[in-house]
Amino acid sequence: MTLSIIHDKILKVMPNEKEILIMGFIELFLIAVSLSMDAFAVAICKGLNMRKLNYKHTFIIATFFGGFQGLMPLIGWYLGNQFRQYITNFDHWIAFILLAFIGGQMILEALKKDNEKCDINDNLDIKELFILAIATSIDALAVGITFALIPNTNILTSILLIGIITFVLSVIGVFIGNKFGARFKSKAEFAGGFILILIGTKILFEHLGFINF
Repeated sequence: MTLSIIHDKILKVMPNEKEILIMGFIELFLIAVSLSMDAFAVAICKGLNMRKLNYKHTFIIATFFGGFQGLMPLIGWYLGNQFRQYITNFDHWIAFILLAFIGGQMILEALKKDNEKCDINDNLDIKELFILAIATSIDALAVGITFALIPNTNILTSILLIGIITFVLSVIGVFIGNKFGARFKSKAEFAGGFILILIGTKILFEHLGFINF
């Protein structure tokens, strides 16, 4: 009888806790997908210039992009924590501005590149890949700063999810580019930018009390 009462009490409490955890994971997942869109676009170009799908090269490309995409938010989170105490009163505005700016840049780049052809060399140059990995993960550095401004953000879970999703989508990008061409490249970047803007807006509205979920 006692165990039954305890079980009922747990069931009454758990839905709200699960809802909070699921909402947090969904937001993080969307951010991870959005951030990976630059790497996804470059991966499509790499796949497009492969005469035949090279699995070894695909794995190396995905590892570089996924690794740097996971590392950059960690660096940004560390930097953000250094001055978090000085910006507590307006941290939500900074998070919104950063995400909106990054999202806007992605949308503009997608519109500019709509008719642009992939011009990346088919040969797997590690130095070039290193530069591309940094270039496609700069946005993740800025998002890492926002993680430091958002309470209860699990940075380990965040960087692992971002890295893994970028790795997987990079593999998919190479495959799509090799099989179907670059038709999805700009659309992916546009969608990623739009999602980041929406998440930034949600963070701002939650802090201003316009929404509560």
